This record gives sequence, C-alpha cells and structure tokens, in this order.
Amino acid sequence: MTAILSRPASPPAPVGELLRHWRQRRRLSQLDLAGDADVSTRHLSYVETGRSVPSREMVLRLAERLDVPLRERNRLLTAAGYAPMFGERRLDDPAFAAARQAIELVLRGHEPYPALAVDRHWTLVSHNRMLPLLLDGLPAALMQPPVNVLRLSLHPQGIAPRIVNLAQWRSHLFARLRQQIDISGDPVLAALLEELSAYPAPAETHPAPRALDTAVAVPLQIASASGTLSFISTTTVFGTPVDITLSELALETFFPADEATAQALRRLGDAVAAGVAA
Repeated sequence: MTAILSRPASPPAPVGELLRHWRQRRRLSQLDLAGDADVSTRHLSYVETGRSVPSREMVLRLAERLDVPLRERNRLLTAAGYAPMFGERRLDDPAFAAARQAIELVLRGHEPYPALAVDRHWTLVSHNRMLPLLLDGLPAALMQPPVNVLRLSLHPQGIAPRIVNLAQWRSHLFARLRQQIDISGDPVLAALLEELSAYPAPAETHPAPRALDTAVAVPLQIASASGTLSFISTTTVFGTPVDITLSELALETFFPADEATAQALRRLGDAVAAGVAA
C-alpha cells in the first residue's frame, strides 16, 4: 500500500506582510499611509517588516485608512495575535430582524420598479415582486438557488439575449466587478470574472438610450412583451455595519430611464398587486 502524504498547510502570513499587501493594493506609499494614519514612516516600516508588532488599535486604524473589508480586518487582527472583532451571522439570525425588515421595506417600497439584494459574490438574497417579471421563461437550471445575478444576466441562456445594449451593459458589469476585485482581492470574484469573460462576446452595438445620456449613467435596456424597458440602477449599502454579513450586503434598485418604461412598469405593478389581492 502506498502511503499518501498530505501537504502541510502553509502558515498564515504575518500581519506586516498583510498590511503591506493592502497598502500596495491601494497604491499608497509608506509615507502616504503613515500620514493618513498619523504614525511615523519608520514605525510603519518596522510593522511591515515584522520588527515591530502593532497594537490592536494600530491594526484597526491602518485597516480603516486602507479601507480593508471587515472580513479581512479580522484576518489582520488574528495575524497580529488579537481576537477577531467583527462577527458574521446568517441573515436569518434573530439578531438581524431589524436589518431584514429594513431590507424588505426598501425592496417592497421600490415597487412597481425592480429591486434586489445581493451578497459580496452577487448571490441573490432577496427581491421584490417585480423582479420575476424580468426573469420569466428562463431555464430552470439557471434559477436554482443559489442564483448568481451576474451569471444570470450574462449567460447566453439567461437574460443576455433580451438585453438590447448587451455589449455596453456587459462592459459596465465587468468594470464594476474589476473594481470590486481591486478593492477586496476576493478570489471568488476573480474566478467569476474569468467565467463571465468566457461567455460569447456580443457585437459592439450601443443603441442610444431613448431618454438618458450615457455620460450620466449606463442604462440597462431589456426587450419585453411591454416593449423595450430602459433602466438606470443605484446601489445601496449599510452605512456603518459592524457585522461582516451586513457589510457585504448590497441593494440594487432599478429606476425607469424614460416615461414609456415608467408607464409599462406601473401597469405591470397594478397587475401584480391585483393578482396578490385576488
């Protein structure tokens, strides 16, 4: 019998190395970061090289100036020998009752326009009653939870064939995803971008929006039974989260980009409301 030797796990990176990684990711010099964090450049250099162990307060101060995600701040604290500070619980945890209520209030209050909530990997968490109207007729395989919103949008069997300005919208989503990767360094998002980039690229046709200058916002134009629906979107996040789950949650709300879309959505909203009442 041949013995199978398991490869030993690599030791965790020291806190100085992690801080240097985030500083370089943010394209800051030691002088820049030291000035922002009100510490000496020499002390910061000692921290990064491991010659000095930062205090818990120093780790948190540097992480704040570097805009390090809460999940990674815990990793910095652990690497420096301190207990993690930020908790992570499921959204259905009783402690999140008020947050869940706020999310549902925003989603339902946005009707008759579509709105949804996603986590850090663009997994669909919740949505209002208008979103399914845009997803009607999609393959069941793509709709099986967990549903990744970006995959659903750009998959050739997903919403992509219905998006009138697909090349423009695809470019916009890729730019957002690259920005997220640049900020977070998340390997799951990097893998998602690689997957989406492998989907067939649409022709570079950018039809002009009917009532919106693309210099202001990139519209999403979807062909539907009610005609071409044109949207602009906004993203809302929790302002001062102290929990990882809430810090990684985002609400995507869509507004009509022209009056024709607004009227069509109002009619659809009335039909949805009537169906619920019946």
